[in-house]
Amino acid sequence: MSKNIKLTIIPVMLCFFAMGFVDLVGIASNYVKEDLALNDSTANIFPSLVFFWFLIFSVPTGMLMNKIGRKNTVLLSLIVTMVSLLLPIFGETFTIMLISFSLLGIGNALMQTSLNPLVSEVIGGSNLASTLTFGQFVKAIASFMAPYIAMWGAMATIPSFGLGWRVLFPIYMIIGVLASLLLSVTSIKEEKIEGKPSTFSECFKLLGKPIVLLSFLGIMCHVGIDVGTNTTAPKLLMERVGMTLNEAAFATSLYFIFRTIGCLTGSYFLRVIKSKTFFLISIIMMSVSMVGMFFGESKIVLYIAMALVGYGNSNVFSIIFSQALLSVPEKKNEVSGLMIMGLFGGTVFPLLMGFASDAVGQVGAVVVMAIGVIYLFTYIKNIKH
Repeated sequence: MSKNIKLTIIPVMLCFFAMGFVDLVGIASNYVKEDLALNDSTANIFPSLVFFWFLIFSVPTGMLMNKIGRKNTVLLSLIVTMVSLLLPIFGETFTIMLISFSLLGIGNALMQTSLNPLVSEVIGGSNLASTLTFGQFVKAIASFMAPYIAMWGAMATIPSFGLGWRVLFPIYMIIGVLASLLLSVTSIKEEKIEGKPSTFSECFKLLGKPIVLLSFLGIMCHVGIDVGTNTTAPKLLMERVGMTLNEAAFATSLYFIFRTIGCLTGSYFLRVIKSKTFFLISIIMMSVSMVGMFFGESKIVLYIAMALVGYGNSNVFSIIFSQALLSVPEKKNEVSGLMIMGLFGGTVFPLLMGFASDAVGQVGAVVVMAIGVIYLFTYIKNIKH
């Protein structure tokens, strides 16, 4: 890797860290549920609301990139994200948290749509999947740090300035400011868009290509399982082992620790073995995890299940996303918008899981996630590289 590429990749990877801020919604929704005395269905509105905006903003962001460029779109996403992190400093009312999580979702939709294709400007070809996976590794660091910071703030083991668990928001906001400053002074040469930019209808017509549609559904399932585990893991331990929320918060961190390990090792494995083989191994691990979460009654079994789904789900996004981008290389911005729209799965799954868990307990939530794992098994045949 040349020196110029190394210097460019540093601020880009810091943006991936900022992308991970969205995963604080899992542990945050549990604290908001406890503080405001909400039931599961109402509390799950928060993660669902965050990912709802991917449905609305992803495709328009793909079109916006054609006009203002990928780097400028990432900078815009960072500004929206920083505003979302500023609001909870002033209070924890239901309205403030709804607005904050909405802006967090909008900012993340802008970022995920624009940052992944920006990486393809710096690193292309066969190394794209492994570089995107490394980006997911950096993102996962922010994800697994969030529950710890929230837990420490809640237990007053760090100075929280009266914010309690909400100290998480200003800490991440400062990092977002740093990412914005570094990216703004970094020069990235972007390829010019040939011909006329795509219209809305032309973007959605790309879903007529089987690989694009199947990849869209695959990303819906991946994100649904990700957000679902993030939200449900502490609840499983509280329901079956009798832990308090502060004790059970470790489960979310454990999931992200193994997601982080999976991304780091995956960026190597994807260079030395076929993506199809590694994808199969990943989905088998997730299947074993679903069985563990369904039947597990002890802390150790549930911890192992959460670790397995964390590792197994860590590389699914990168493999599916790169397959879709490489299938229609002349429409990267549009395909990226459609794929990120698939993060809407983070809305669908938690809502269904909330209703299922209110009806039959957390086992209902696990069944909803297991349906996503079954779909990912069917996707394996579409991986060409």
